[in-house]
Amino acid sequence: MMNKSDAVVIRGLRVTRGRTAVFDALDLTIPRGQITGLLGPSGCGKSTLIRSIVGVQTVAGGQVTVFGEPAGSPGLRHRVGYDTQTASVYADLTVRQNLGYFARVVSAPRADVDRVLDQVGLRAQADQRVSDLSGGQLNRASLAVAMLGAPELIVLDEPTVGLDPLLRAELWTVFRSLADAGATLLVSSHVMDEALRCDRLVLMRAGRIVADTDPGRLLADTGQSDPDAAFLALVERDIAAHGDPAHPRSRREARGEAAS
Repeated sequence: MMNKSDAVVIRGLRVTRGRTAVFDALDLTIPRGQITGLLGPSGCGKSTLIRSIVGVQTVAGGQVTVFGEPAGSPGLRHRVGYDTQTASVYADLTVRQNLGYFARVVSAPRADVDRVLDQVGLRAQADQRVSDLSGGQLNRASLAVAMLGAPELIVLDEPTVGLDPLLRAELWTVFRSLADAGATLLVSSHVMDEALRCDRLVLMRAGRIVADTDPGRLLADTGQSDPDAAFLALVERDIAAHGDPAHPRSRREARGEAAS
């Protein structure tokens, strides 16, 4: 049952890729008004989980509920913003033209274009073609599109990948301001030091959630002083408990246990 303080509730989610299970009965709850960091190595299932939440992933079973409605429902169109790993803007248009187009798509007020330009710091580049932007500016333009209409849930799939530390810090300042204004953010990353910028952490490995915690408890529970070391400690615990799915012997053992 969904609590009013929850933005997303996932119960028993199953996703398969061919004969391989990406998720097998995954459960997760994402609270409103916080930055939840979805962290883990590449290939652990972060993007698949995000796609399930925004309703564009084919699922084999389970339920994903967003603000009390099934993920992908028409009623969520204006309540959920989604920024994919690949920039979702047209290279041959200016930043302002892109925002004007997407504002019409989501029925956002015209004033929203200037609002998001200011929020992501692209006012000076508003009339530049997207093809002329730097990598960091391109990421911010794509983020601005996801912010149109002031969605209640903003889902960002590795928005800081490939950026230098200064640009990453600037984007995280934007994320924090959005959360302080009441938005719920789900931000995926494989850069573990970004964990300390989140209110809550969901750490994943091999399609499993290995920790659902917060930055302070992550470090305290593992006895480590930095998130990289803390995550490695959690991985070691997970391997001890479940084996290593990348190791052939572990795969054979898992098949043997399933057959017995």
